[in-house]
Amino acid sequence: MGVKLGVAILTMGTRPKELAELLASVEMQTVQAAKVVVVGNGCALPELPSWVEGVELADNLGVTGGRNVALEHLRDVDVVIDLDDDGLLVADDVLTRITALYEADPGLGIVSFRIADETGVTQRRHVPRLRAGDPMRGGEVTGFLGGGHALSSKMLEQVGDWPDAFFFAHEETDMAWRALDAGWRVLYVPELLLQHPRTSPTRHSFFYRVNARNRVYLARRHLPILLVPAYLGVWVALTVARTRDAVGLKAWFAGFAEGWRTPCGRRKPMRWRTVWTMTRLGRPPII
Repeated sequence: MGVKLGVAILTMGTRPKELAELLASVEMQTVQAAKVVVVGNGCALPELPSWVEGVELADNLGVTGGRNVALEHLRDVDVVIDLDDDGLLVADDVLTRITALYEADPGLGIVSFRIADETGVTQRRHVPRLRAGDPMRGGEVTGFLGGGHALSSKMLEQVGDWPDAFFFAHEETDMAWRALDAGWRVLYVPELLLQHPRTSPTRHSFFYRVNARNRVYLARRHLPILLVPAYLGVWVALTVARTRDAVGLKAWFAGFAEGWRTPCGRRKPMRWRTVWTMTRLGRPPII
């Protein structure tokens, strides 16, 4: 019996045309998903094809909450594929490739897609490694892209779902660290392309606050105590050096403080063996 695939898509109702095009690209795949779920995150859904299950939430639960709702509807599949609602599967063999990857490797936990704009350009921040010069260099990594990825259901059973407290920002890092610590592999496969409009992170006070808060959450939840000051110290220094917006910097430090005083879920420090694995893969958990 083959790998059973499920597709999860979150939407806030602002991209009905793009969502329809994405669903059409899912339907054209040579290997079909067993189930496709679209979650309206605090919004009404547009009319969906009959083969798509729609779930409307009264409130916006964020990326993490919305994805967890989708997971509840996909417990009977082997692999969950998350796609941004304004993305597009250009090739018709994406699900075929994912099926083959998981059939070949029972220890494969997470597969990260390559994200490129309509001209074929991949932004450096969309390459899940520090040396981001060549977006076509695949292999094992320590993180993955939120816009397009696949998750083993067996891995999710072991490590848990998305961290609700995060809402959005760094939730993929949280998932990747848990997967690596449990012995699962994270693989970047640039041949799996999700076409996505060129964007930049929205630099507003909420972005800065949540970004900083969730950095602290990551350290509190997963890092050995000796690495906590190193990790957070590096990110304080980088933020101060990079940020020219005084309002944004103030919001960042407010979020940093919030990260210490608010609950972030269970603490389970990663093993030093995992720290070494991440270092060997090119990204120790201090940056």
